Amino acid sequence: MATIALVDDDRNILTSVSIALENEGHHVRTYTDGASALAALTTTPPDLAVLDIKMPRMDGMEVLRRLRQKSNLPVIFLTSKDEEVDELMGLRMGADDYIRKPFSQRLLIERIRTILRRHESVGATGGTQEETQALVRGKLTMDPQRHTCTWDGREVVLTVTEFLILQALAHRPGFVKSRDNLMDAAYDDQVYVDDRTIDSHIKRLRKKFKAADNDFNSIETLYGVGYRYRED
Repeated sequence: MATIALVDDDRNILTSVSIALENEGHHVRTYTDGASALAALTTTPPDLAVLDIKMPRMDGMEVLRRLRQKSNLPVIFLTSKDEEVDELMGLRMGADDYIRKPFSQRLLIERIRTILRRHESVGATGGTQEETQALVRGKLTMDPQRHTCTWDGREVVLTVTEFLILQALAHRPGFVKSRDNLMDAAYDDQVYVDDRTIDSHIKRLRKKFKAADNDFNSIETLYGVGYRYRED
């Protein structure tokens, strides 16, 4: 089973969630502050990290910002009900999902299972030819088996969610994908996410590609309809 890093300054949450995850067969590492967590996540990466936003020494946002400079490790944010802005910011910075406190442990376990399954499927060799073969669209090259993405030869590091969304768009250039279509491509059908989640991932994708090429404009928005990939 997977190794899960659980980062929260609430020891009650660390204890109860650790027990629940271990009962599912996972190995759990716990951290009570962001600084020590970042050091561990960098040197000995787990399979997935669950990060609280508000923590001492270094908050979850800063942990994620630094982590994303060199890693596409799957991350789930834990947020409070009054942290709506933080949720959106976290998604734009590259979080794969978020769960609001107080939360159901069963829901968290299901979200973890879903993201791990997606992470394993990206690069798995058992999928269809369309899902596993390298995809080339103009300057874009995506290799699902290696989970690599380049734009005009320059590497663009994507999270699992970003990779799956872009892959869904780029498979059929010119065809519109609704937000529901992209949700189906990137999330398990048992997990509900709203429109702003997909929008935030799209914004993050654009930001990453513009960092590689300031003229990037291949992901088009059709307001009220969805998104499409334009191959130059």
